[in-house]
Amino acid sequence: MNPRRLTPSTSLLLAFDASARHLSFTRASDELTTTQSAVSKQVQALEELIGVELFVRSGRKISLTDVGAMYQRELSAHLSGIRSATRQAIAYRNGGGSLHLAVLPTFAAKWLMPRLHDFYASHAQVQLHVHARIGHIDTSKSGMDAFIAVGNGNWPGCTAHLLQSEELVPAISPLLLAKTPVRQASDLANHVLLRITARPDAWEGWLAAQNVSGSRLRYGPVFELTSHLIQAVVAGMGVGLVPRYFIEEELRSGAIAIAIGADVPSSLGYYLVYTVDRSNHPALSQFRDWLLDSDPTPI
Repeated sequence: MNPRRLTPSTSLLLAFDASARHLSFTRASDELTTTQSAVSKQVQALEELIGVELFVRSGRKISLTDVGAMYQRELSAHLSGIRSATRQAIAYRNGGGSLHLAVLPTFAAKWLMPRLHDFYASHAQVQLHVHARIGHIDTSKSGMDAFIAVGNGNWPGCTAHLLQSEELVPAISPLLLAKTPVRQASDLANHVLLRITARPDAWEGWLAAQNVSGSRLRYGPVFELTSHLIQAVVAGMGVGLVPRYFIEEELRSGAIAIAIGADVPSSLGYYLVYTVDRSNHPALSQFRDWLLDSDPTPI
């Protein structure tokens, strides 16, 4: 098949799209700032090119054929994508544009979202798309410009900026703590310990730092999301080992207490990560600079 039949000119496609949305060549011509006759001829030329009748004409009224309706549905999404890409290119020139950011869901909800209003107050030209992601992100295949993940700062081929160091604390419901007190770390053996899928051995490491054996530990449900584990803690299901800044709101409200205070340094933290070739991306540069200048303490 002649490739030209499969790639009609933009002017023909725009004439068809406007006519299909308005079901009127006249209103389509107003939108496209041309004449009704020109729009009608462009639509007719498109029909002749692809060999399909797209409209049923009845006097001055037009309606889409079944194939015309299908064509319009498919075409509108692609035209919208072209317009969006063009807007981004123009915004890119002006230091704006879009930024696709993958973020761990709980970090996004507990740390990033409360701060974003400050970013948009001074960077309204940047369109930020926040995508919830768990696990490894391959920036070359995911369509993401950057991601925020937990780790030790070592992502080969990438630049990583520390946003927040991690302090894991044993979180517990105050009612559960009153019922079964924790006076020393070994008393946690009397509780059900909740875990996160991505960190199945976190409790063993934390307790080992307290010189407590893990042989008597009782494990309960395992959660994929830290936010779900926090909800389970609030409900009194058990004790969860979580980053302190994820539960600041619950600590203030009294919904959660810290079972026992213990200073256990962590080698992990939350990082903004992106491939080296994205370093000069205008939207990413502005977001990165804002993040690194923002107050890292919990809100």
